[in-house]
Amino acid sequence: MDPRYQPGPIDVQRDTGVTITYEDGYVAAFDLMALRLGCACAACRGLRERGQDVWPSPTSPLPLRIDDAEMHGAWGLRITWNDTHATGIFPFEALRKWHEDGCAFEFSRYASI
Repeated sequence: MDPRYQPGPIDVQRDTGVTITYEDGYVAAFDLMALRLGCACAACRGLRERGQDVWPSPTSPLPLRIDDAEMHGAWGLRITWNDTHATGIFPFEALRKWHEDGCAFEFSRYASI
């Protein structure tokens, strides 16, 4: 793996967001809303394609919170949200590229690398 995309410390703040320090020293911080709205799983992509909101749904607990986060192999982070959504995997390479672009585009654009 290219060292630019190799994660070092990952700080998960369940109420605020995720910060990843990559092996080359680059630091990428993501707030909860950006991550939840950016979920690249098939269900969330489908909702966005139909013009529907990914979050919140009428039954979503407020405020948004991370219940759990774990490594998915060596290449990504899997987040379980307090609305029980847990199918999105955030590849470290995609997260870095998304952050470098200022999170200006939909995350799924990067997640399909």
